[in-house]
Parts: sequence; structure tokens; C-alpha cells
Amino acid sequence: MSKSSQSAFQFSTAEIEVERAVAELRYGRPVIVTEGERKLAVLALDCVAPSLFDQFAAVTGNRHGLLLTAPRAGRLGIGAEQDVITPLAGLSFDDASRLAYTLGAEKPALWQPADALATQTTELARLALLLPAMVLADVTTITDRFGGCCEIASSRLKGADAARQRFDQVVRTRVPLKDLGDADFVVFRGGLAQKDQVAIVVGKPDVTKTVPIRIHSSCLTGDLCGSLKCDCGDQLRNGLALLKQAGGGVLLYLDQEGRGTGIGAKMRAYGYQHLGLDTIDADAELGLAEDHRRYEAAVAMLRHLEIAKVAVYTNNPTKIAGLKLGGIEVEARASVTGRVTAENENYLRTKTLRAGHMLDLETLVAAE
Repeated sequence: MSKSSQSAFQFSTAEIEVERAVAELRYGRPVIVTEGERKLAVLALDCVAPSLFDQFAAVTGNRHGLLLTAPRAGRLGIGAEQDVITPLAGLSFDDASRLAYTLGAEKPALWQPADALATQTTELARLALLLPAMVLADVTTITDRFGGCCEIASSRLKGADAARQRFDQVVRTRVPLKDLGDADFVVFRGGLAQKDQVAIVVGKPDVTKTVPIRIHSSCLTGDLCGSLKCDCGDQLRNGLALLKQAGGGVLLYLDQEGRGTGIGAKMRAYGYQHLGLDTIDADAELGLAEDHRRYEAAVAMLRHLEIAKVAVYTNNPTKIAGLKLGGIEVEARASVTGRVTAENENYLRTKTLRAGHMLDLETLVAAE
């Protein structure tokens, strides 16, 4: 083969860098985040080994700090509306963990507002489905000590989700469903870590017209195990039934456990809920915002299915906003509800009163 006929593999450098950085963070190894000449070494406290935490402290000369997001700072009593950094010199791994996400931790004696680059490191944690408790240090002048570590420019993290929501259809197969008859399961692959996402096509919707849809985020405990703490399982099954009643539609089942935080964070939050916190305050104790979900994948899947106009079964206004942001025309909305139980009533009240979900909760409670 002549040299002129040879070609090289071409990959997106930005995508590769983000994928590698996310993997390194999940493995508990340092990642270097850069902005111009400045370099920050970061670890995710959520998965780093205590021995590596101690090594990081030694290598940085104990000039490392812990980033506390604004929600966590608020729960600690720090009167700040932005992320803050508290020094970790002399503190152990257990001390840092208590500061980062333990209920009832004392407010740190010293802290300062986090700058933009430090705050940007929490985006890596979000993409990695880790708690945003970032151990970090400025290593601009000692970069040689981190020569074997993955490095990524902070600019690569801006809009990382939108840039990577390119999906390809893998397979479309008929699946007979109880009480619904035949449905098509359409599997798409793409996004960060090339996750599989599923569109369940009920009936034969006319894609040239307004198509009824539901966006449903995965819930292992509710969908699969029948948890009484939420109404997700009911919403999944009732949503599919509503699509059938409407003459056909599509349910987009997104891999977004725990409102986009992952199963580990979700179980930690459940533990705090058992102690009396509502779902939003429990997440805040972990440094998390009230909802980390994104809907670029849903938009990409709808476009593959050639659906441009939709009627959405949802109680969540952010889903509608996400569709509109992606250029999908939302022509109507209707609620989809589940059974109110003693175990999930407070959860539903929190979603309605604090997260703005469109539920007539009092009517639902009265109907039980």
C-alpha cells in the first residue's frame, strides 16, 4: 500500500481527554486540570484510598484543600452562596470525609471562596457520578511531581454533555409487554462512556404529527424493586399505559439514577432521609444540587426517531425546558402520577413545594 493511500485514525481529542479524566478520577488517581499556565491537581474524596490521600498531602507539602460546594457549605453553616475551599493541612482522610459529607459535621475554622477553576473541577465529579468533594492543590510550580497523571484543560469540561450526546441506534426489537401488547425497544449507544439508552415505542405513533412521550430516569429501587420511598415504579408503568391510551407514543428510559447522581450517592442520601431529612436537604449534605439530570440524550434519541413535536407526560418543568432547549417543540403536557403512600408522601410534598413539580398533591392524598 502506498503512503498516499494510507490514512490515520481520527478521534476527537476533547472527548478522549474527558473520558480518560473521568476514568482516572473514578479509579481514585489524581487528575491535573489546567487553565492557561495554571495547574490544579485534584482527587475525588468519594473514591480515593486513604493511603493515596496521605501521599497527595505529602507531595503537595500539605498545601492541599477541600472544595465544599455551595449546598454543602450552606449545610455546614458557612454563609456563602458559592463554593468554598477549606485547608486540609494536618487533617486525616477521615477528618476530610466528615467535612465533606457527614451529617452533623462542625463548620471549618478557615475557608475562602473557591475560584472559577476550582469550581470547574466539580464538573468532573458530576460526569464521573461521584460526590463533588474535591481534594485539590495548585501544582503549577511542582508539575513534575505529577508527571504520570492525566491532564485536561478546564475548557474541555464546558458543555461536555452537549458535546458528547451523539448517539447511534444499535438495535430495534419487538418486545411483548404485559397489558400493553407489542412494543419496540430501540437501543441507542453514545454519550460519556458510550452508555446504552432505550426508547420504548408503544403502538405505532405517527411521527409526522405530535407524538406523546414520557422521559423516565432510571430508578433501580422503584422501577425494579418496588420501593415505597418514591413513585417512580408507578410512574413508569402508568406512563406506558397512558402512551397506549393515547394511541401510541415513546417512553425514553434514561440511565440517570438518583436524579443524575448515581446509585452510590442515592443510597447515601437515603440514609440521611431515614434520619429525617427531605430529599433535597439530604442531597445538599452530600454537596449535591437538587437535580443533576440532563436531557441532551433524550433530544438526540427523538431526533433519531424523527420526532420533532411532542406532548409530554411529566410533572417536572425542567424536562420540558430541556426538550425546548434542544429544539424539540412541546405542544402539550399532562401529569403522570403514582400511588401516594405513607413512605413517599413527604418525598412528593418536597418535589412539589421545593422542586416546583406540577402535582396536585392534596387531591392525590385525598384519593388514597
